Amino acid sequence: MFSSSFLFAVEAAEAAHEAPGGLFDLDATLPLVAVQTLILMAILNAVFYKPFTQVIDQRSETFRRGRLESQQRIDQAKQLAAQYEQSLSETRREAQQIIAQAQAEADRLAADQIAQAQRDAQQQREVAQREIDEQKRLALQSLEQQVESLSQQILQKLLGRQWAN
Repeated sequence: MFSSSFLFAVEAAEAAHEAPGGLFDLDATLPLVAVQTLILMAILNAVFYKPFTQVIDQRSETFRRGRLESQQRIDQAKQLAAQYEQSLSETRREAQQIIAQAQAEADRLAADQIAQAQRDAQQQREVAQREIDEQKRLALQSLEQQVESLSQQILQKLLGRQWAN
């Protein structure tokens, strides 16, 4: 194998020394090489480059579509998050209002109960005071009668029965 390629190189070198024109020979081979290059480019374009660019374009389109869909999903998620935040803040505000109303109602009920308890206590004091006053009056009346009776008895004993009447 080595000897055949060596022989070929030697023959090519001898042919190059014998052929006129040297390195740049402008004969019919130049247009033939140009036509072969153009045909090769057309074949490569039809067979290799066109399908390859189609695959690349499809991948680019798939990537672009996926990126667009993901951006839409991100925007939708942000919009839903904003709606949830707004709903949550409204719910919190409503809950605070309900708590404030309940607290005010509880304060009002407590104040009403305290006022009612004070009124009841005042009424009981007044009733007790009236009972005490009545018992005091009855006790004084009873004492006056006893004093009267005892005074009569003392007078009778001291002065006798005749002067007492």
